[in-house]
Amino acid sequence: GSPPHWAGLKFFNVYGPNEYHKGGQMSVVPQVFKQIYETGCAQLYKSHNPDYEDGGQLRDFIWVGDCVSVMLWLEAHPGVSGLFNCGTGKARSFLDLTTAVFQAMGREVSIDYVPTPEIIRDKYQYFTRANIMKLRGAGYDKPFTSLEEGVGRYVSNHLMADDRYL
Repeated sequence: GSPPHWAGLKFFNVYGPNEYHKGGQMSVVPQVFKQIYETGCAQLYKSHNPDYEDGGQLRDFIWVGDCVSVMLWLEAHPGVSGLFNCGTGKARSFLDLTTAVFQAMGREVSIDYVPTPEIIRDKYQYFTRANIMKLRGAGYDKPFTSLEEGVGRYVSNHLMADDRYL
């Protein structure tokens, strides 16, 4: 038998404050922020797939606060158990995300496209998006934070703050 209430979550591309300890595994937001802060320019991978423009590779980016909201909702609904995707259900480009970082920093967009490293090129995913039908079907109806709002909040309230851990 299974426990009376349980949930498993598959998190998509989570971004938000206090992930600095993750080094190279941090979300793209602080990595791009650092590049822009230090050089005025961001680097994104060129596309090696004719179906995607440079920077047009797509991911389902989700604000950490939305992940917390999903978890708290699941805790408050003991009749809901199962495995759920935790994403927004919308795929956005790395160019969209990077542009949002530039805007939050109040800087002009400047991007260099660099070749995708050979070692990952043949395995590189050009598109990921969470299917959130099961989560919505279970009753979770809260809206997700837009990429622009979440990135703006992260950059303004944390990455550009005197104390980035607030």
